[in-house]
Amino acid sequence: MDGIFITFEGPDGSGKTTQLRRLAETLKQSGHDVLVTREPGGTAISDKVRSIILDPAHEEMVDQAEVLLYAASRAQHVHELILPALKAGKIVLCDRFIDASIAYQGYGLGIDVETVRAVNRFASSGLQATRTYILDVPVEVSLARLHKRAPGQDAAGQQLDRIEQKSAEYHNRVRAGFHQIAAEQPERVFVVDANRSEDEIAVDILAECSRLLKEHLSV
Repeated sequence: MDGIFITFEGPDGSGKTTQLRRLAETLKQSGHDVLVTREPGGTAISDKVRSIILDPAHEEMVDQAEVLLYAASRAQHVHELILPALKAGKIVLCDRFIDASIAYQGYGLGIDVETVRAVNRFASSGLQATRTYILDVPVEVSLARLHKRAPGQDAAGQQLDRIEQKSAEYHNRVRAGFHQIAAEQPERVFVVDANRSEDEIAVDILAECSRLLKEHLSV
C-alpha cells in the first residue's frame, strides 16, 4: 500500500511546526510508521540550499533565484526522501511544500502563479499532498509571535530569517495566497483557525486526520 503524504502550511508564526510534531507523536503512539520532514531542507543537499535561501545576509537575491532555489531543494527532498518513504507505505508529515512556494513567491513576491506551479511540478515530478493543513492566523498575530523575545529575533531567540524579516504587507499577501489555495482546492486543503490554544488546534487536526486515515485504509 502506498503511504500518505500530509503537509502543514501557514504564515510564519502560525504554530504549524508544533502541530505537526504533536500529530506525529500521536500517530506513532497509535502504531503508524511516520516520517517527519521539512522544507526547505530534509536532506543534506536540500539543507545546504536552505541555508542560502534563508540567510538574512543575502539581501541581493533576485525573485527568480528564490523560486528556483526552493524548487531545487524540493527536487532533492522529494526524490531522495519523500517518494521512497511513500513507496514504503509510511505516513509522511512535511512542514511546508509546494503551497508555500505558491503563497510566498507567487502571491507574496508577485511572480506569476502558474510559472511557480510549473517549476515545482517539474521539481516534484507531480507529487501532491493527500491532505494539507493550513494553520491560519492574522498577520499581526503571527508577527507578534515571531518577535516575542526581542526585535529581530524569533520566539527561540534566533535571528529572524530573510523571509521572516519581510514587511507586514508582504506577509498579508502570503496569507491571502494561502486562502486562495484553500478556496481552489477544498477537497485537499483543511483550514485550521490557529488563533486558539495548542490543545484546541491539535484536537481539530487529529479528528480530521483520523477521518483521512480511515478513508485511506478502507480503499
